[in-house]
Amino acid sequence: MSSHLRVQGRFGQPTLLLTTAAVPLTGWAVHAVALHKQLAATRRDPLTGLLRRDSYTARARRLLARHGDDTAVVIVDQDHFKAVNDDFGHPAGDAVLTATAARLTAWAGPRAAIGRLGGDEPLTELARLFSQVRGPFC
Repeated sequence: MSSHLRVQGRFGQPTLLLTTAAVPLTGWAVHAVALHKQLAATRRDPLTGLLRRDSYTARARRLLARHGDDTAVVIVDQDHFKAVNDDFGHPAGDAVLTATAARLTAWAGPRAAIGRLGGDEPLTELARLFSQVRGPFC
């Protein structure tokens, strides 16, 4: 008995070799895409979509190194945020955080680094003064 696989018909040995190589490569590619999506998800806050502390810090350092004195750091502290959570519940507090994040993102533009530093810690963002600041936040 021979240990060679015999394929009869229109599929020959080159097709078999190609198929044998393509299946694992496809699996690895799908796995790499899934890992990339998981890694990207860990860089952003799931509630607001803003950068988390580590990602924000890295992005802010790059912007500061690139633009130096043309950069401003704006810290937003939401007054009475704890009262909103206590009086109206956490879903209302989540809505306030989400709305604030959306407004900051629209105000600062796509080149700014905007992050949520923690639970109910202030949202912060870094913007280039001469091109990113668009006017009042309200």
